[in-house]
Amino acid sequence: MHKNHLIFALVLFTALLSCKKEDNEVDFHHEYFPLDEGTFAEYTVTRIYHDDASDIHDTTVYTLKTVIGDTVIDNEGRVARKMERYVFNTLLQEYKIQDVWMAIIDQERAELVEENQRKIKLVFAPSLTKEWDMNAFNSYDPVILYYKNIHKPFTAGSLDFEKTVTVEEDSTKNLIQYKRKFEVYAEGVGLVRKHYQDFSINNFNETLPVKGEEIFYTIINYGKE
Repeated sequence: MHKNHLIFALVLFTALLSCKKEDNEVDFHHEYFPLDEGTFAEYTVTRIYHDDASDIHDTTVYTLKTVIGDTVIDNEGRVARKMERYVFNTLLQEYKIQDVWMAIIDQERAELVEENQRKIKLVFAPSLTKEWDMNAFNSYDPVILYYKNIHKPFTAGSLDFEKTVTVEEDSTKNLIQYKRKFEVYAEGVGLVRKHYQDFSINNFNETLPVKGEEIFYTIINYGKE
């Protein structure tokens, strides 16, 4: 083979190998669960407790801030990140620490340790075919989650996000129960919306809860400190 032809063949073969390698690389989209130190988000949180028999329908509204903190070794020996959670004190006009959770990305899972209970919040890469048990690593009953609206735009309050994924839990509506739960995560931001409704009803009417709870998170600010 002519020397020039040999060099050309080698270059072409190397390029093909490189392209094949790039094609096989998976983009897990870990950016939906950012863990860079200093990453923060602020939310308006609305909690509504219903107990119609006691004529109680209490609504509490407050501002919550989450901040990704230092690294820490979890009980599995893995390097995780602290997630510091603050509640805004309206009397003192400042944030006060509420608790500290732990967050970790373990290859194809995004986990959050809430009150010593490890939950799988996301699995990577997002796909409409994926389902998982959020409580696979804790003592709670299984809760199956799945994706909807992958890489789609979403508006949370007054903020628009170009790429988001929605994590759904199966809804329930029957004669005596109503349940609707989902979370939305934005690229580079994390959680931007949480929708939680789980209560008893009468005669299929979810507009008049009998007993149960509603929790809504809506992001109002985010960035990096």
